[in-house]
Amino acid sequence: MYRNIGFIGCGNMGGALAKCAAEGIKRLGGELFLSSASGIRANKLACELNGNAVTNDFIAANCDLIFIGVKPQMLSDMLESIRSTLETRTTAFTMVSMVAGVTLERLRELIGVSCSLIRIMPNTPSSVGAGMIPYCCECVSDSEEAELVSLMSSSGLWDRLPENLLDAAGCVSGCGPAFLCLALEGMADGGVALGLPRDKSIKYAAQTLLGLGKLAVETELHPGVLKDQVTSPGGTTIQGVRMLEGFSVRSAFMEAVIAAYEKTVVLKENT
Repeated sequence: MYRNIGFIGCGNMGGALAKCAAEGIKRLGGELFLSSASGIRANKLACELNGNAVTNDFIAANCDLIFIGVKPQMLSDMLESIRSTLETRTTAFTMVSMVAGVTLERLRELIGVSCSLIRIMPNTPSSVGAGMIPYCCECVSDSEEAELVSLMSSSGLWDRLPENLLDAAGCVSGCGPAFLCLALEGMADGGVALGLPRDKSIKYAAQTLLGLGKLAVETELHPGVLKDQVTSPGGTTIQGVRMLEGFSVRSAFMEAVIAAYEKTVVLKENT
């Protein structure tokens, strides 16, 4: 059972997931350990979450579950610095990487020791418990996987995928918030143009986006069906849909996801 949970890297995503881990620890038991390059973020987060600010080596030596949240260009040096500590361990551990573009094979090569490996692609809504977290595993037992998902359940929806689909998933759910923010801002601007106060227009557009996401997940209906439920014959909505189709908005979103994936391939080749 995971008792000591460690986070190496406490940036925006690492910090968000550390908060979710702290919630899980309240339910399941355990202790939280945090480290960051300067120590400042780790100390601040430790105070907020009733955790412990420690060194990378301490986490490498003592934690059963180790989250890696450093930048891709820092990963090799960081893992090299803790390799000797990992090599002296006599207890099993699981390492969870949220480092973009780094495969399980490359992770195992850099870690240099035997351990359970999990690769995740969290997104920013994880910080408010509404994340989409695709993941893949290597040398992980069913009980270890279930325990991780239970521990981190407050972060959002976790979904296991074959690793060859993980980058594509990340381009939909990981990059998606940026793409949908353009839609959100555009809808809000439309409301402002019609006289709505900006704060209310943003709130209405955001809640609509939130509600649609919940409706789509819970009903599992195709987006086309959900669209048709709103578009009455000869009504107002179909005219707006006609306008969006005229500007190839659907195609633009498709191309955005594909462009993000193509960039991911380039970054992976250079990692």
